Amino acid sequence: MILPAEWAPQSAVQLTWPHANTDWAGMLAEAEACYIDMAREISLRETLIIVTPEPDHVAGVLEQQLPEACLNRIRLFECPTDDTWARDHGFITLYNKEGEAQLLDFRFNGWGQKFAAGNDNQICRRMADCSQALGMRGTYKCELDFTLEGGSIESDGCGTLLTTTECLMAPNRNEPLSQAQIEAELKRRLGAQRVLWLDHGYLAGDDTDSHVDTLARLCPEDTIAYVQCLNPEDEHFLELHLMEEQLKTFRTGDGRPYRLVPLPMAATEYDDEGQRLPATYANFLVVNGAVLMPTYGHAELDNEAKRQLQKAFPQHEIVGINCRVLIEQHGSLHCCTMQFPEGVF
Repeated sequence: MILPAEWAPQSAVQLTWPHANTDWAGMLAEAEACYIDMAREISLRETLIIVTPEPDHVAGVLEQQLPEACLNRIRLFECPTDDTWARDHGFITLYNKEGEAQLLDFRFNGWGQKFAAGNDNQICRRMADCSQALGMRGTYKCELDFTLEGGSIESDGCGTLLTTTECLMAPNRNEPLSQAQIEAELKRRLGAQRVLWLDHGYLAGDDTDSHVDTLARLCPEDTIAYVQCLNPEDEHFLELHLMEEQLKTFRTGDGRPYRLVPLPMAATEYDDEGQRLPATYANFLVVNGAVLMPTYGHAELDNEAKRQLQKAFPQHEIVGINCRVLIEQHGSLHCCTMQFPEGVF
């Protein structure tokens, strides 16, 4: 089995749409505007699957906002949802040795039982039950005896996983398993040959216990793009410095150091109660031919992040999407999406 890299050819991306019965209720118009922007950029390039309990509403909104070429690539799936974080409740898709897609359904429990997740934890099974109508191909595999969120792992498509000890060893995930036991499960279930564990790095306001996709990302040609903090007065400085130093010690499967591309620390953002929000440029999504990068309305930093990310993905177009509203609910662009590799749709 192999877990494809995100930059491998894709057949579709999933979004789970916000609605009034989610935590987006107080900012629904702003959230929906961001989702429309994501939907546009994804459907320009590949199939978009939208999970929503309100398909008629979403269809009406998209028909007003998107060109026909985009609408023709969108499929709506009606389903009850608690929230919108498709990265963590969506399928993790592997290929077996025959090249057939394996749709793995892991347990999602609201990041260690912090939030209600009963509906979201059933989305994959409901999609599998309607796979023929959706045009979805692949073998459904129930992995619900193990808690795993897509944002907590990165794959290079060649047998290496990158993750964080803070998340995978967090309470209410897979206790009482040890780190060695969890690593063994990752290798067995995902076909990994080795796991790189980051022991440092966090973002204030992050509910996920330091998902790796907010901190450091595997990229083509043995490259890692990561968040760098250069301000000693910032509360993140020490932990992100220690993360950077650990990244320098990591080696590829054949023993070479990784090429490291630092991304700037996003501007400090706060919610209405004065709590810091987890803005990060590492939370980008790779789609066919492009990288969709979150921006936050700070032109100088947004442009610097774009320049740096272009170094990691020289063959891709870098497309910025304003995701300022997303961090109000403590996530960003990558958290909202889940890709399906070639051959599923």
